[in-house]
Formats: sequence, C-alpha cells, structure tokens
Amino acid sequence: MKFHRLIVVCLLLILFTTGLVAQATLTVKGVVSDANEPLVGVSVIEKGTLNGTSTDIDGQFSLTVKEDALLEISFIGFTTQLIRVDANRARYDITLVEDDVWLNEVVVVGYGVQQKKLITGATIQVKGDDIEKLNTTSVLGALQSQTPGVYITQSSGQVGENYRINIRGLGTASSNEPLYVIDGVPGGSINALNPSDIESIDILKDAASAAIYGARAANGVLLVTTKQGKAGKTQVSYDGYFGVQNALTNGVRPANAKEYMSLINEALMTQDPTGGLLYNWEEELPADLLTAINNGSWNGTNWLKESTVKDAPIASHSVNLTGGSDYSRFAMGFSYLKQTGTIGYPATPEYNRYTARINSQHSLWKKDGRDIITFGENVVYSNYDKKGVQIGTMYSNNIRNLLKMTPLLPAYNEEGD
Repeated sequence: MKFHRLIVVCLLLILFTTGLVAQATLTVKGVVSDANEPLVGVSVIEKGTLNGTSTDIDGQFSLTVKEDALLEISFIGFTTQLIRVDANRARYDITLVEDDVWLNEVVVVGYGVQQKKLITGATIQVKGDDIEKLNTTSVLGALQSQTPGVYITQSSGQVGENYRINIRGLGTASSNEPLYVIDGVPGGSINALNPSDIESIDILKDAASAAIYGARAANGVLLVTTKQGKAGKTQVSYDGYFGVQNALTNGVRPANAKEYMSLINEALMTQDPTGGLLYNWEEELPADLLTAINNGSWNGTNWLKESTVKDAPIASHSVNLTGGSDYSRFAMGFSYLKQTGTIGYPATPEYNRYTARINSQHSLWKKDGRDIITFGENVVYSNYDKKGVQIGTMYSNNIRNLLKMTPLLPAYNEEGD
C-alpha cells in the first residue's frame, strides 16, 4: 500500500514539475525595423545568456525565452534597446533609433574626413584615449588588441624592437609595410611617435578606401592624427607610469652538472659502444669542483637563471601642452621612456627613448568664421638608444646559447667577479 502511495506522489510531482517548466518559457516573435524598413541581421539576445537569434531578410525573429526575460536588441549604428518580456504578450514590433553620436563621428579617409554613416569602405578607427590607457611603449603595440583583421607582431622580445604590421597580406611595391600618413604627410615613421601624442588612427583596409594613394597603398594605409592645439586657455597634462617586468620561462630548466655529465657520456656511447670516447671527469674537472658536484653541494651553473633580470623596471613620462586663440593654436608634447630587458644580465639590455613634438596652426584671413588662408608647422623629433643581446640565427643567438652552454663552468671566479 505504501509503495502505491509513493508511486502516486512521484507521478504528481512529475506532472507538477512539467507544468512549471512549461510555464517558465514562452516563444516571442516580432519584427525589427528602423523608421523606413525592416532591418536584416539585428541581434536579439536574452540578456545575460547565450540564447539569441538574428532577424531574417524581412526583419522577423522568433526566440524561446523565460517569462521574465530581458531582450537586448542591438544593431550597428543604432541605439541598443532593452525590452522586458510580458507573459501575456507574444509579439513585439520594435523600431530602432539611429545612434547619432556613433554615426556622426568623424573618420579620416584619404585627403579629407567623412562621417561614419557616409563611409562604404573597410576602415577601422582607434581613438587616442584607448591607446593611452594601455600604457604600451609603442603605438603599434597598442594597436595589437584594438584592430580586428590587422596582424601586428614584434620582431623579437628585445626591448625597443619594432613591430611588423600586415593589413592586406603579403604585398608588392618593394615592401610589405603599409603606408603611414601622419597629419596628412605620407611616408612618415610611426615609431618616432609617443603613444600619448596620438589623437586617432584610421586604418584603410580595402582598395576602395586607399585608392587615392595609388601603388603606395598596396599594403593598406594608416592615417595618424596627432593631438592639435585648441582655442582656449593653455592646458598642461601629464601621463606617466612605472612598473616591473619578469621573464616568463614557463618552467624551463637546463640540465644541472650531474645530468649534463651523464648526457654527454650517453651521447658518446652511441658513437662508440666500447666506451673509448667517454670523458674521464676526474681528469677533465678540478678535484674540488668534481667533489662538490658528487656530494650535491654544487649543481652547476644555470646560465638562464644567472642571466635573468628580476623585476626589470620600465618607466614612462609624457607632458603635453595645448592652447591658443581663434587665430593661433599650438600643441607640444615631450616624453621619455626607459625600459630594462629581462634577459641578458650583467650586460643588461636597455632602451631609452626621447621624443618631442610641436605643431601650430595660424590663421591669416578668416571669413564668415572660416579659415581662408592658414599656415603652420608640424615638427617631430625622436632619439633613442638601444642595447641588448644577440638575437640572430641559431648560431648567434644568445638566448639559445644560454640553454646549451655547459653548466660545468662557474659563473663567477674566486673573487666573486
């Protein structure tokens, strides 16, 4: 009897739970449009989940969500809308509103500027504020995480090493580098600029956007706009940071003295199984050194560890001044960067860079609030000093040599030098 009652209770619980599940979700449908026509590809997501869909060619969508779900409707160029699902409503006709701020942002293209909403080519814009927040040592280093479809790599891990950028694949015109246009002047060097001097960077990726520059733009174009003077009181800003760096060796441990001696003789045994080539370590090494190795009081020299700089410092200081009037504006920037390498002690790699930038614009003739005749200058100075370890081929690469160098040589002499 008790068993039958238990079965009845279980069945009732199952039916009750099924009813709860059925009541917990519902399917919502609708159409997303702007002021004129349906929108294709609008993202409709149940906020806080991975449950979502997109509108079809007629702007329609259908999505099964929880009764109390919050729908997030988003589309490029339009303001994102949040709509709370009503259990008594199954259809939602949604009208998106254009994001005027986003669409009216100015983008540099070719020899002029356009609003984002008027551009049909493939362009990417990165603001100077986004670059400055990353606290990188170079402009291209900051772009690595900001530009989809643009491949940026550093030639090596050496301090002060330049970056390589690839926008449209391997190119022609005697170089794979894109064309740099700095403040309207083609052919400048972006490595001479301090990241805090950047106002914005526009990357022209496709042929249509870069066509105005001809063959020089075969590998894409980077349009760099530096900070310009503005009418008003003189403003002074400072940006700086200090930090430390440590080498990430991923647990790499070269062979110690005993392991090295054993491996050497194992290798020689493969050449001469009779053992005729084996080292007699009692003859090869000083007696006190061999004794220290055998009793474990000295494990040999770990050259990678000896050459690693712990807590290598990095510091950057930048000062910018801007100001002017309706007829004359100026901007100046000065910076100093010092970075110490993490591998190479005692000849520690070091990178020092000094930059200075001055630009001004002066109006000789204004009419109806517009500049008719203007003149100005844009001067950029950069000086750097770099020293480091050899990073050439496998036979002239100091990092490789650290890993293969014999641990049987002491790092210091008896005087500790």
